[in-house]
Amino acid sequence: NGNGFLKTPAVNVAENTDGFRIEVAAPGLGKEDFSVKVDGDLLTISAKKEAAKTEGEKYTCREFSFLEFKRTFTLPETVDAKEGITANYENGILNVTLAKKIEAKPKPAKTIEVA
Repeated sequence: NGNGFLKTPAVNVAENTDGFRIEVAAPGLGKEDFSVKVDGDLLTISAKKEAAKTEGEKYTCREFSFLEFKRTFTLPETVDAKEGITANYENGILNVTLAKKIEAKPKPAKTIEVA
């Protein structure tokens, strides 16, 4: 169909005591192909990659010319949306780490001394 729209990639979301991690399976892309943006309580992960053009070649069949996807997530109130979001891409997986606000992290048990 000429439109190389990439099927929406598979996503895993994990939570731990420090925050959340979103894993996006997107092999074949480079880190420069991704865009990760926060707008209010929405996190948008998108990617776009133009297919390489080779000089002197003529395609007899070309089913893709670019790959593109976009996923949007609503951030929980416990996430530090201003300073707590980082992203890295390795081995075909984009990892977006969302740190919890300090006040949202579990506190250790406190022993009260009896007077």
